[in-house]
This record gives sequence, C-alpha cells and structure tokens, in this order.
Amino acid sequence: MESERIFSALKSILEDFEPSLSVVHNTSENYYLNTPTTKAEFFAAVQIKKSYVAFHLMPVYYYPELLDNISPALKKKMQGKSCFNFKDVDENLIEELKTLTQKNFEKYKSSGKI
Repeated sequence: MESERIFSALKSILEDFEPSLSVVHNTSENYYLNTPTTKAEFFAAVQIKKSYVAFHLMPVYYYPELLDNISPALKKKMQGKSCFNFKDVDENLIEELKTLTQKNFEKYKSSGKI
C-alpha cells in the first residue's frame, strides 16, 4: 500500500536522530520522537492518516525562520505551521525534508532542548 511506503520513507528521516532523542511511539502507523531532557518536548512524528501521511516537525513552530528557504513544492505540502502532508513519495522533497529536519535538530540542540 502506498501509505506504508510513504510512512517508511518519512520515518527513515527521523530514525537518524533516534540516538539523541526519545522514542515515544514506534508502530506501523505512528513514529514519534521527543527531546530527551527532563522536561521533554515534542520534536517530530510521522503518522498514517486516512488519506495522507503526516510529517510533524515541531521546531518550525517555534522557529518559523527555519522555513525561510524551503522550496515552493515543499511549502505546498504544509498544513498549518508545522505539518507536511504526503500522498506520494517524491525523492526530491524527501531529501529536502531530511535537510530541513537536520537544521531543526541543530536549532533545538543549540537552544539547549537536546
């Protein structure tokens, strides 16, 4: 099924950060990471929804300037302030989202959240 393929592609972005973050959920439909600090904060998640797969990236909510240089195509995937919705796998957008996630991780790290 296409949603599982999308979920897998998006989850692979976040798995690289697993050693530095806390896994809250790790199921076939929900992968959720928090910061490992005493007062844990939501970092990111991938969730299969009814008609799309959602990629939540919380740092962009607090630091919207992290979105300043994203492509129009990735911006079009946004729903709200910190969620990207995918109905297919676009390798270019996955790679761009991977780079954006790394920047978000570095921002949380430099601000002491990680």
